[in-house]
Amino acid sequence: MNHPAPHERTERTTARRKPIPPRAAFYVLASVVVSFLAASSAPTPLYATYQAEWGFTPITTTVVFGVYAIAVLSGLLVLGKLSDHVGRRPVLITAIAAQAAAMVMFSTAGGVGELLAARVVQGLSTGAALGAVGAAMMDINRSRGTVANAFAPGLGTATGALLSGLVVQYLPAPTHTIYLGLLGVFAVQAVALALIDETVTKQPGALASLVPEIRLPRPVRGAALAAAPVVFAVWALAGFYGSLGPALVRALVGSTSAVYGGLGLFVLAFVSAASVLALRKAAATTVMYTGIGALVAGVALTLVAVATSTPALFFVGTAVAGVGFGSGFQGGIRTVLPLTRPHESSGVLSLLFVVAYLGMGVPSVVAGALVVHGGGLLPTSEEYGTVVIALALLALAALLLRGRPQSAPGVKVASGGVPAERLERVGR
Repeated sequence: MNHPAPHERTERTTARRKPIPPRAAFYVLASVVVSFLAASSAPTPLYATYQAEWGFTPITTTVVFGVYAIAVLSGLLVLGKLSDHVGRRPVLITAIAAQAAAMVMFSTAGGVGELLAARVVQGLSTGAALGAVGAAMMDINRSRGTVANAFAPGLGTATGALLSGLVVQYLPAPTHTIYLGLLGVFAVQAVALALIDETVTKQPGALASLVPEIRLPRPVRGAALAAAPVVFAVWALAGFYGSLGPALVRALVGSTSAVYGGLGLFVLAFVSAASVLALRKAAATTVMYTGIGALVAGVALTLVAVATSTPALFFVGTAVAGVGFGSGFQGGIRTVLPLTRPHESSGVLSLLFVVAYLGMGVPSVVAGALVVHGGGLLPTSEEYGTVVIALALLALAALLLRGRPQSAPGVKVASGGVPAERLERVGR
């Protein structure tokens, strides 16, 4: 019996698999970020429904929100560097399977305990995936991947908040429909991920990478320290809209509509994504300064709107703050990621998201406690907004004191914040 030669077996395997071309693979990976962040914001308009059905207090809403942030942090710290060692595809396929399981848990939840459990599974899988998928996009195309890492989270958050609100308002069984729809999206993406070529070679040390550590490669430390306060401040704003935003918008508008519940987060995230594209060619430090200025102005307008009960001004302030969110986050990403080597990208990006989710989770949980045990929703919202402004001003002071972040030795940085010699388009 004749056996095919090894090269013939390889050719047959490749022919059967037919990998997705690099350009299409890039968009598949970007869609994973969008769908994961959409799934993370999908419960936001549903909190009022859950509260009515299960009778919990506003602090429970922020606890559910905070538990998700803690789970993401855990996933980032424990699993954030794993794809640098075992490859991007295994981590992403496993994460998307866990995300699908979380959708099933959400759709069958009958109480706060089940909701918290679903949020934990969702958060862990999101934390595991964010670094891997972001690094995979940069493996394929470093310059476009850097921009996509700043653009896709805003687009995903906006999509999830709006679609969930529309489903709750106009479709039957809203606490099931949105999650089952996302489950179908994840199934399609899992098939697509299985057809993507691996973008990084395996490296030893996978088990050691599971031990959490806060360590940055020396060439990126200065840039990361300059970017971290800005990233923390803008994600604290996202925490405000994700935890207190739905109740605040409904109070200002005087409506119980679920669409209004997700509208504030949608406006913030959609404008954030648009600002990433609009400013993608500006210098990274310029983008960060723009982000801080817009953040302060937007939150100030929002505070005036809350104090004067002016819904239109609230949404104007939210849009301006969205420019701050998108610009601040993009500036931080573009300051740091271009300085990383391929086998450092996942770990460094995960640490940036650790800063982001700390900014999103910690203030929102504190705010939830203040809503119940302090002065109520409107005073707490004003206090939260004031803290966000203070954080933004501290970030500005840190940037001014540090000056322009220095690039790695021997790395020439182009005007957009991307190393000139790393603008090559891999796989094209």
